Amino acid sequence: MMTLFKMQATLATFAVAGTLVLSPTSAQEQAAQPATVTAEEPAAATPEPANDPLARGKYLATAGNCMTCHTREGGAPFAGGVAFKTDFGTIYSTNITSDPKAGIGSWTQEQFVRAMREGVRANGEHLYPAFPYPSFTKVSDEDLGEIFAYVKSIPAAATPSPANEMGFPFNQRQLMSVWNALFFDAGAFKADTKQSTEWNRGAYLVEGLGHCGACHSPRNFLGAEQADQAMSGGVFQDKVPGGAIRQWSGVNLTSAESGLKSWTTEDIAAYLKTGHSNRSASFGPMNEVIGNSTRHLSDEDTLAMAVYVKSLAPIERSPKSTMDDKALRAGDTLYTIHCGTCHLPTGLGDKPGSELGAPLVGSAVAQAPDPSSLINIILYGGQVLTPVPQKSWKSMKALGDNLSDEDVAAVATYVRTNWGNRGAPVTAAQVAQQR
Repeated sequence: MMTLFKMQATLATFAVAGTLVLSPTSAQEQAAQPATVTAEEPAAATPEPANDPLARGKYLATAGNCMTCHTREGGAPFAGGVAFKTDFGTIYSTNITSDPKAGIGSWTQEQFVRAMREGVRANGEHLYPAFPYPSFTKVSDEDLGEIFAYVKSIPAAATPSPANEMGFPFNQRQLMSVWNALFFDAGAFKADTKQSTEWNRGAYLVEGLGHCGACHSPRNFLGAEQADQAMSGGVFQDKVPGGAIRQWSGVNLTSAESGLKSWTTEDIAAYLKTGHSNRSASFGPMNEVIGNSTRHLSDEDTLAMAVYVKSLAPIERSPKSTMDDKALRAGDTLYTIHCGTCHLPTGLGDKPGSELGAPLVGSAVAQAPDPSSLINIILYGGQVLTPVPQKSWKSMKALGDNLSDEDVAAVATYVRTNWGNRGAPVTAAQVAQQR
């Protein structure tokens, strides 16, 4: 179950993030990349279990991407302890195994449902919305019951979670009652009778279990999602290669020009299922989202999610920008040397399976309101999700050792301001923050 500031998740969990494959990596360069998520590839269609509550609970927990946020590196599955850096301090995910002391083995179903629906744990204390109960509140009673049955079956791990590292007043959990009164609307998902069954299923997964808005919606100064700009792009903290925590940007999932306007429903569904589509490949935190969650969902569910996402009305937050002649020449030169071979001078790239890179024209990553993910892939490269489908994109090599902060800013700005793309200029100071 993803955190407030972590994109895995959604696609919860769903989170579409296009990639720049500026040039394929060599075997040596790929070996230097961080470990790639290589979750077992599901069959072409992974049907949701119909008559086995425990199997359905596991399927639903997979849709919620519980594994990614509740399993620390080298730790027992679901034993918690994953650190999430936020503006308010460091929050550690909880142990949700069946251990009665370190985990939630002593919880009743009613207590579990209350935590998911209201953000209140068994002892009556408020949970922080780093646990996305504002999304999980939409999950149905039946599904919550089956998730609970599955969680109770997880082998016990007597590993306590570290104490949160939060200063006053953010360490005062009772203050969450005020936050909830201001920003939290409890209640299960209600189907829109004007929409199709498929659309409603997609909305239920994206808005509820998938908690995509946790990474793809902007937040106010108190960390609450801004409902009037939902799914138009957000920011969160996560690891970059080497282990440092840096900012990432969740792309605009609406049909805005800077979002998924150029994506078809089939593109989105393929991305969720494999990490590869005609428009992009996944990289960074999205590899965990897809590898641990959405690739294991049924074809029907990933298509339903795609149908819902593609229906989102455009919310445009990326401005049109231009470069002066001097900056344009500098950006064009850097792009031609480091990017143009794979993405072509036109920025159109090619299709997966070729030796060229993905399209930069209309790229949601290139045009995101915040350029952090664009900067990250230029600096650190991008390792594609494996195993790959028959037609797939190649990994991108890191360019951070070859380009100065000013160079990265120039080429990123060039990509954001050419070919009809949108996005504010990138500064050297922004690049320096991502190193």
